[in-house]
Amino acid sequence: MLLDLFYPRRCPVCDRAVKPFGNLICEECVPEIKYVRAPYCLKCGKELKDTRAVLCHDCAHREHVYDGGMALFSYRSAADSIYRFKYRGRQEYAAYYGERMARILGKRILALHPDALVPVPIHAEKKRQRGYNQAELIAAELGRLLHVPVETKLIKRVQKTKPMKDLSAQERQNNLKRAFKICKNDVKLNTIIIIDDIYTTGSTIDAMAHELRLAGVKYIYFAALAIGNGM
Repeated sequence: MLLDLFYPRRCPVCDRAVKPFGNLICEECVPEIKYVRAPYCLKCGKELKDTRAVLCHDCAHREHVYDGGMALFSYRSAADSIYRFKYRGRQEYAAYYGERMARILGKRILALHPDALVPVPIHAEKKRQRGYNQAELIAAELGRLLHVPVETKLIKRVQKTKPMKDLSAQERQNNLKRAFKICKNDVKLNTIIIIDDIYTTGSTIDAMAHELRLAGVKYIYFAALAIGNGM
C-alpha cells in the first residue's frame, strides 16, 4: 500500500493514476471499454450483427480444432489499453483484466470444469525482450480468483513466428505450423482453457489445440481478453 503512494496504479483506460485511490480503474473510465454482448457466435464468442445467426462468418466457413471459446471485451474499445499492457510494460493492468474476466466470464469458465488454465506461450527470446508474457499475467489473476490451476509449463512456443496482425488467415495458419511443442511426456488433463489477450481468426488457438489433442487433452476451450466483431 505504501508503495502505491509513490508509484500509484495506472488506469487501464486513461493511463493516469487511478481515481479514487485503491480502485483498479478510474470510475469515469469504466464506460469506455465495451463488453462483448449477445448474440455472440456459439463457437468463438464474437459478437454478431445478425441476430438470427448462430455462428460468425469465420466459424461458419472454417472448422476449428478447439471446442469453443468466449471473450470479455470488444477489441476496438480495448485496443489502446491492450497495446500498453503488451508493449509498454503496463503489467499492473492484469489485475483489472483478471478481475473483469472472473466477474463476467467466471461462471461460464467454471461450468466447463477445467483442470487448468493454459496461457498462450510466447517465444523465449520475445519473453526476454519484453520481460513477461501478457497471457501468463492474465491467467495468473484469473486462476487466483477462480481457484483454477494455471499450467505454464505444459506447452511452449519453439518457433519465433512473424507478427500476426498484418497476416491473412491462411498466412497465420502457415506461420504457426510446428510453432508449439508439448513439454510433458504424460499429460493428465481432461479439460483445459487456453488464455490469450486477443482472439482474431483463432489460428493460434487452433495450433495449440492441435498439439494438445495429440497429447491426449480431450476438451479444449479458450477465454480471450478481447475479440473483434463477427458478421
